[in-house]
Amino acid sequence: MGPAGSGPRTTGPALPTVGAQRRARESRPHLWFAHQLVLTLSGQRPVHALLGHALPAAYDRLAELAPQAPLRPLLAPGHRAPVPALRECGLCRPRRGVIEAFARIATGERLRALAFRLELGADSRWRCAALDIGPAPAARPSTP
Repeated sequence: MGPAGSGPRTTGPALPTVGAQRRARESRPHLWFAHQLVLTLSGQRPVHALLGHALPAAYDRLAELAPQAPLRPLLAPGHRAPVPALRECGLCRPRRGVIEAFARIATGERLRALAFRLELGADSRWRCAALDIGPAPAARPSTP
């Protein structure tokens, strides 16, 4: 045995394997998709990253919304924006193979709402079939 502290080092908990990450994503697809929407609608990830994960109508809606980056916080010029954060995500399963979900996203000092529908394909992959975002917050009146 060597001197104290010369044993194997631990750097914290082991990171999940790719397989474990995939199983977690498959068991909670609404959470995975909500996170992907936050990244895309805040301008952190390109729309085409979700190309195989959305049906045509939902992808078209995403492509329409993404350039506006509706989840990017509005700040005065020169101020760094906080990263939008998923605060809550819930779901309803109206029938087998369908998830209707909502997400609350914190964007700076505001909360935004997302609603989306996931459908399980014949290939056992979840895809977004519909997507909507709550109205944009009203602009704050400028103070003198």
